[in-house]
Amino acid sequence: MTLFLKKFTTKYNTAPFSKINLSDYKEAFEKTIELARAEIDNIVKNTEAPTFSDTIEALDYSGEQLDRLSNIFFNLNSAETCDEMQKIAQEVSPLITAFSNDIALNEDLFKRVKAVYDQKDTLTLTTEQATLLDKKFKGFSRNGALLNEEDKLKLREIDTELAKIKLTFGENVLAETNNYQLHITNETDLKGLPDGAKEMAASLAKSKNLEGWVFTLDFPSYLPFVTYIENRELGKEIAIAAGKKSFQDNELDNKENVKRIVELRHKRANLLGYQSHSHFVLEERMAQNPEKVQSFLNDLLEKAKPAAHKEFAELTAFAKGLDGIDQLEKWDGAYYSEKLKQKLFSLDDELLKPYFKLENVLNGAFTIAEKLFGITFKEVFDIDKYHEDVQTFEVLDFEGQLVAVFYSDFFPRKGKRNGAWMTSYKPQYIKDGINERPHVSIVCNFTPPTETKPSLLTFNEVTTLFHEFGHALHGMLANTTYPSLSGTSVYWDFVELPSQVMENWCYEPEALALFAKHYETGEIIPQDYVEKIKESASFLEGMATLRQLSFGILDMTYHGKSQTIDDVKAFEKQVMEGTSLYPDVAENCMSTSFSHIFQGGYSSGYYSYKWAEVLDADAFAYFQEKGIFNKEVATKFKDNVLSKGGTELPMELYKKFRGQEPKVEALLKRAGLI
Repeated sequence: MTLFLKKFTTKYNTAPFSKINLSDYKEAFEKTIELARAEIDNIVKNTEAPTFSDTIEALDYSGEQLDRLSNIFFNLNSAETCDEMQKIAQEVSPLITAFSNDIALNEDLFKRVKAVYDQKDTLTLTTEQATLLDKKFKGFSRNGALLNEEDKLKLREIDTELAKIKLTFGENVLAETNNYQLHITNETDLKGLPDGAKEMAASLAKSKNLEGWVFTLDFPSYLPFVTYIENRELGKEIAIAAGKKSFQDNELDNKENVKRIVELRHKRANLLGYQSHSHFVLEERMAQNPEKVQSFLNDLLEKAKPAAHKEFAELTAFAKGLDGIDQLEKWDGAYYSEKLKQKLFSLDDELLKPYFKLENVLNGAFTIAEKLFGITFKEVFDIDKYHEDVQTFEVLDFEGQLVAVFYSDFFPRKGKRNGAWMTSYKPQYIKDGINERPHVSIVCNFTPPTETKPSLLTFNEVTTLFHEFGHALHGMLANTTYPSLSGTSVYWDFVELPSQVMENWCYEPEALALFAKHYETGEIIPQDYVEKIKESASFLEGMATLRQLSFGILDMTYHGKSQTIDDVKAFEKQVMEGTSLYPDVAENCMSTSFSHIFQGGYSSGYYSYKWAEVLDADAFAYFQEKGIFNKEVATKFKDNVLSKGGTELPMELYKKFRGQEPKVEALLKRAGLI
């Protein structure tokens, strides 16, 4: 337990995963909260007049052990959890929430912060210091410091309940994902399915002591199945299973959790004097307010809708011509899209996968980062890891100095939630003259290797890897003084720029030549395949845009005004009517597993994927103009975006990089919508 009370004695102070016992966590949280509380008391009890250094800086550097412990625990709770860990999460979350509230509602501490804030115009502060001061003041004013005692108590109660209910939401979705399997014993039912997907399913069945093939709702199993299976009924069965996660009137149902989370968020916002949860959230975003977001979403919707309806009509006509289907259903989408793509571009994932061996793609991402930003990646075997699938790397600059520690974790398993994400075990910051370097991780759920084949990625998985790697670069290249402004600690609608911009290299012949090599022959991907990848990049883009906008609109409608929701399904159906192409599926409800907004941090922020696409299309247009490996542009991007974290307003950083504000035309052009 004392493990967490001081610096680790490991290489680079990395997390000593193998030495941690689950039974240590609870007491470790209690002790590190106690230490953090003592640091806060020291700030408050200081009898000197408050200064930037003894109040604002001291506050930002406080709680280091608690932050470290929280990062380790909650990251593992997503990537390598179990029932016992989930139980501990439910016990410690209220403790952390209570402590956060104790700080946010500490009147004496706020008085000191406010005293420094009130004299900000007379202080000589750097841009970063001024940003930190503003952030700390708002951290109090936006979280209840100005409330009366009765309302402060209400806020505490809301925050404690929200912390627990969001955890429960996520646990339910994970349990529903793990509870489903489609067991097939007749090989003729697998017609259309690629050999790799069959082999993976056979291996899964074997691991469960079953004959035949097993398919699950984990993406590497689910996606090939719905994309290639010719048996329409089986495609329908698994698609409906995926769509009804936590919408089954059982103990894992999330309908009431959705209603309660929305209700509590609005209550909290109203208590703090905001019109809605969205008004509260967006005050600290590039978009600034719900009206601007709605206008942004509606503007894109107007431009995407004609293209989406035209594409859907083409897809419907194609399905009718091919199989005599009169009405396309949701479970048909992936299958007929893939068939149409093959017809139009003579291209499919199975043709491409041999060129995208996971190790090669990862090394390709490393090489591109080296060419652009001057860093190298070296796999090492003396850094502790939490699962045998994890790889560990030293990230070094050209002088051999440590830039970061990088962890990668690529394959699905029982204790790991679905999806892909980047996270950090330790942030970068500068303290006492020492530049503490970050420990960054990317976690994905890719197609695992089989007995006969290495892990071969679909093109979609390739772009996912590059996307998460872009987030990782934002964390690894961070170079700020304060931990709370470092790396990805930026406005939420700016955080997707580094990740989404990296995806662009996956479409460039010059970049693909570095890593897209046939896993058996070593042959570089043929030029005509590369051209087809580029051509097909905007295939059904109108439909894809409409789908993404529908999620953003649903999020904003849940959170944009205080309201009573009687029926989650009816509410969702009504909101998504204007963006729906397929008929509704009665058994399905997206909201009950919409983890991004109900468990993660994307509430009133889902629009930011599209918002960041505008930024990334505009940013990459600059690279294309000067050359995709142009050192000058890359250095500007590194110095003004990647290394700066949240030290300045995002638009200011972007303009320093680009010389102008972003233009939406670059996105519309790339998406083929103009």
